[in-house]
Amino acid sequence: MQIEEEFKRFKQVREELGLTQSGFADELGIGATTADIERGRTRIPGQAVKELLKKYHINPLWLFGDSAQKHLYSDKVSVTPKVVTVDNAGKENIVLVNAKAAAGYPNNIGDAQWFESLPAFSIPLPEFRNATFRGFQVDGDSMQPALHSGEWIVGKALDDWDNLSSKQMYVVVTVDSILVKKIQKEADSQFINLISLNPEYMPIRVDRNDIREIWLVNSKLTFDLESGGKEVSLQGLYQEMKEMRAEMKKLVKG
Repeated sequence: MQIEEEFKRFKQVREELGLTQSGFADELGIGATTADIERGRTRIPGQAVKELLKKYHINPLWLFGDSAQKHLYSDKVSVTPKVVTVDNAGKENIVLVNAKAAAGYPNNIGDAQWFESLPAFSIPLPEFRNATFRGFQVDGDSMQPALHSGEWIVGKALDDWDNLSSKQMYVVVTVDSILVKKIQKEADSQFINLISLNPEYMPIRVDRNDIREIWLVNSKLTFDLESGGKEVSLQGLYQEMKEMRAEMKKLVKG
């Protein structure tokens, strides 16, 4: 019974990561034995157990049914991209993920063919060299006034948690969603808080082990310039009105 649990949990990890059997085998460096493990034909090799612990912090005791604790926490959680695509010259593309494609992103995070089906482009500027970049379409108003629904942002891939700043915005890919937020770390905790700029949205508390990728938002593409200009004007007018009210209250009290 415990051996059957081992195969089920192995398959569960793969499905939560959104990886195919062959993709999972590549991640773990175990060749094409993943399918046999899930069918119960062979035990999980030590190499796979080591990589599951190293890359995804999977508790070996949980994997073999001897513990209820799934993850062993570590500050070094891997958040690097699982797939990158290149052009005919071998240079990395900037893949564009629109709002519709974002819904399927977490489930296809390790599927190279899925990413190759998405539109891609390159920007011949020095700011977009020597790193991996990806374009995401903003969906919703949680990051207003900085970002508006329908706009495009370009994210720069991060390697780990050390470079995170509470002052920056990030694209956070979890096991089931893509979120654009600021990140607030919790001291001595495996959880982080995802913060919206729009005060109507409450912070989202997320386990670090449920995060697959993090992209630093370093640029924005917008096409509705006329609308943006009007919005800035209205915001300025609103601020001036607030200041006038404050001055009037001072005069009345005086």
